[in-house]
Amino acid sequence: MTDHPSLQPYVDAWTQSMEAISELVTPLAEGEWNRPTECPGWSVRDVVSHLIGIECELLGDPRPIHTLPRDIYHVQDEISRHMEIQVDVRRHHTGPEMTSELEYTIIRRARQLRNEKRGPEDEVASALPFGPKKVPLELALRTRAFDVWVHEQDLRRALGKPGNLDSAGALVARDLLVEALPKVVAKEASAPVNSAVVIDVGGPLEFMRTVRVDGDGRGSVDGSPSLGPAATLSLDWETYLRLACGRVRPEAVTERIKIEGDADLAAAILQHFAVTP
Repeated sequence: MTDHPSLQPYVDAWTQSMEAISELVTPLAEGEWNRPTECPGWSVRDVVSHLIGIECELLGDPRPIHTLPRDIYHVQDEISRHMEIQVDVRRHHTGPEMTSELEYTIIRRARQLRNEKRGPEDEVASALPFGPKKVPLELALRTRAFDVWVHEQDLRRALGKPGNLDSAGALVARDLLVEALPKVVAKEASAPVNSAVVIDVGGPLEFMRTVRVDGDGRGSVDGSPSLGPAATLSLDWETYLRLACGRVRPEAVTERIKIEGDADLAAAILQHFAVTP
C-alpha cells in the first residue's frame, strides 16, 4: 500500500494490467511476438518493449544509447523518435528474454510503488517526452494506469484473447477519455452553442455522457440525460476505446456506430474523436 489512499486505485489498476500482460505473453511462441498490433509499426514485442522501457525510465534507469535505423516509416517526429528507441533496442530479443525482463521490471516497479511516500500533489518526473518535465504524482500514476491498460487491450486484440474490458484500468481509461469530450465536441467539432450531444456506450462497460455547449461555445460533460440532443452517438466500449486512442478510423467501424440527429455534427465529432497522441 502507498501512504496515500487516493493513489492506491491507480497502483492497483497498473498492477492488474501489468500482471495480465505478463500472463498473456509468457506462453507465446516465438512467432507470436511478431504479430502486428493496431499501434502503427508496432508488433506484440514492440508494445511490450515500450512498456518495459517506460517503467525502467521511471525507475531511474539510464536511457539506452541507440541509433535508430533510417527506414522506420512510423517515426515521424521527435516524440515518436523518443519512444522508438526503447522499442528498437529490443527488436531482436527472444521471447524468453522479453518475458524475463518484463517480470523483473514489474517486480522492481511494484516495490517502488509500494514504498511511495510522496503525496498526490508532489511533483515527479514525467514519463512523456512532451509537455511538462514534472507532473503531480497522482496524474503520473493515473496516466501510467491508463497507458498500461490501453496497451493490454492492444495486445489482447492482436493475440485474439479478449478480456478485462471492465477492469480497474478500464474505469481509469473511461474517466480520462470522457474528460476530453468537451474539447472534441465544442471546439474540434464546433457543435452549435446551447446544444447537447449524447454519447451512449454499451458493452462490458456501460455509460452515458452528455456534452453540453453553453452560449459562449464552452463545453462541459455530465452523466444526466438530455431531452433534445443535437446528436446521439451509440457505440460499444471497445469501439469507443479504439477510436479515442487513435487505433482505428471512424470509416472502418461505421457498422458499430449508431447515429441519431445531426449526421454532419456526428461525423465531425467522430473525425476528431482520437484524443491520445
